[in-house]
This record gives sequence, structure tokens and C-alpha cells, in this order.
Amino acid sequence: MNKRRSKIQIGTSGFSYPDWVDIFYPPDLSREQWLDYYSKHFGFCELNFSYYRMPQEKQMEKFLDHQLEYVIKAHRSLTHDRLEAKTAREDFLRAVSILKDGNKLVAVLLQFPFSFKYSPENRRYLLELLEDLSALDLIVEFRNPAWVKDSVFTELSRRKWGISMLDSPDIEGGMPQFDAVTSDIAYLRFHGRNKDNWWNGDNVSRYDYLYSQEELEAWIPRIQAMAKQAKISYISFNNHARGQAIKNANQLKKILGPSM
Repeated sequence: MNKRRSKIQIGTSGFSYPDWVDIFYPPDLSREQWLDYYSKHFGFCELNFSYYRMPQEKQMEKFLDHQLEYVIKAHRSLTHDRLEAKTAREDFLRAVSILKDGNKLVAVLLQFPFSFKYSPENRRYLLELLEDLSALDLIVEFRNPAWVKDSVFTELSRRKWGISMLDSPDIEGGMPQFDAVTSDIAYLRFHGRNKDNWWNGDNVSRYDYLYSQEELEAWIPRIQAMAKQAKISYISFNNHARGQAIKNANQLKKILGPSM
């Protein structure tokens, strides 16, 4: 894997947002130049288009041209639709392996919905899915709080599969705060604290939130503890509306300063 600039890498979930023009991207910059511009400011990017569209091998080759590492989100057929067909997993694995072979892949992020409850059936599904993708480094993100338990953390650690810590609204049925590092990669995602839109919003309004300086500073002891447990830590901001992810990512970089 490419030489990393620091032990804590900060980036954003996605990069191709038209509303970032004038906020982050210069107005005269073509869309084809956005990722190259992004790479001059951040060391990694969380690719999320792959959740909506199954990635293709030729498409993945284009990401090799940039000085970036990537975490790529698993296609929805694997986590939300939960197809039993092996072909979807094989198609995803084949495409994403392009990034791995090019020394650009950090891990695959498997973000499961609230409906993915802690049940014998779902535990079996999860184990089978992770084993099918075990040629890649994997990070699991749960949205149902029933998965937050020591037995889950222990099993993930035993198999060296990562887990995503997250910052999200403190609401009934939401995820409780927890600190867990279950592989060599520590992972943290900032989703915002938009309580009103968390259950009813879309993929923009749900994460429409700008963190304050105080909210980010409160995370510093936990981020430092997380970094001590892992070989490398990645922090991704998913509050992308109106460039808020960019603002908070840069803000956190300044707060962490030399500790990065």
C-alpha cells in the first residue's frame, strides 16, 4: 500500500457533489478534475457511488490515476437487498480487486440498515458474506443497536474484520456510542446529529449537519485512544450537504494538528 502521510487519515464520504462548487471546487474546474483536486487536500476518499451502482472493472481502473487511498462502500445488493445469489458478490469482488491490486484499497465498507437486526438468520448471512469477501479488508457498520455487544466485537476481532465507530444523533432506536477497534484498521464516520431527519430524511437531508468546534474537540480523546489500538485510523465525514463535510474535515485536521 502507498506510504501514508500520517497515522490518522481524514477524508469525506464521496467527492462528486455539485453543491461543493464555489465552496471547495473552483468554479472553472471541470467535473473530471474534481478527484484530482480532492487528492491535493486529503489522503483518502470513501467511495459511495458503488452502493447505488455495481462498480465495473474499467470504472475502477480510473481511480488508480490519483494519489489517494479508497474505502469503497459495498453495493446495496449485499447489505440492504441481501441477495442470496453469489453472482452479486462475485461481481463486486472482481471490480474492487482492481483497487486492491493497484495498492489503492483500504477496505470495503459494509453498511447495514436498521432493519438488519441481530438474529440467527442475519448472523449467518453476515458470516457468509464476510467470508465470501475475505480476500479484501472489511469494515462493518451496523445501524441497529442490538449489534453493539462484546460477543460481536470479539468475533470480528478474532477474524480481523473491522467495525465502524460512528457519530450520529442521540435518539430512540439510534446507535449508542461505543468504542471498538477490531482489526488493524480503526474506522470512524461522522454522520451528523440531525435528529429531525434521521428516520424520515433522504440520503442528503438525513446527514445535513455542521459540527461545531466543541463537538469535534469532544471526540479528540476517543480518536487518540482509537489510533493507539490500530496500525492506521481513518475518519470519514458523511455530512456532505453544502460542503459541510469538507469544512468539518479540515476543522478536525487543524484540531488534531501534529498528533496526526
